[in-house]
Amino acid sequence: MSDTKVTIQTYEKKQGDWRRALKKMEGVIGKNGFTKSKKEGDGKSPVGIYSFGTAFGSETKPAGMKMGYKKTTKYDYWIDDQTSKDYNKWKTYKGNPAVKWKSFERMSHELYRYGAVINYNTDPIIKGKGSAIFLHIWRGGTKPTAGCTATAERNVLSLLKWMDPVQKPHIVMGTNDSLKSVK
Repeated sequence: MSDTKVTIQTYEKKQGDWRRALKKMEGVIGKNGFTKSKKEGDGKSPVGIYSFGTAFGSETKPAGMKMGYKKTTKYDYWIDDQTSKDYNKWKTYKGNPAVKWKSFERMSHELYRYGAVINYNTDPIIKGKGSAIFLHIWRGGTKPTAGCTATAERNVLSLLKWMDPVQKPHIVMGTNDSLKSVK
């Protein structure tokens, strides 16, 4: 549960059987490992099974990608201000974000050249339970995240091109033991 290095594996159901889809990939998670009780700012990645929201990035949508894609601008923010009605939401705002929110993520960040929203704490949104959980590009194999899942850019692109919204892709996050109690 405290490890920050993970293996990303992809599976798809073919003729009733789960089969590996892409090669195994190295990845990293939150600097404080996994948790079953995520809290805002704890540096941990949430254990569970989550669907994906929109894919996004500061670059043009990759060719062959089936997921919805939102190109980010300097006016796009993900709000992690627990006192705001915008908590754990993507907002586009042209004013000074520091005046509007106490805390936010700039969606035009270099690690977000390509990524996808992991639908953690999105329905319903519970303030303080954690926000801005994404699949995105890493800083490197020894550099964990603040709670997201990250891997090499080529892997993020492979994953985004492989995911098909018709198939309802999900991410399973955690250790084998921690996932035994997940529904």
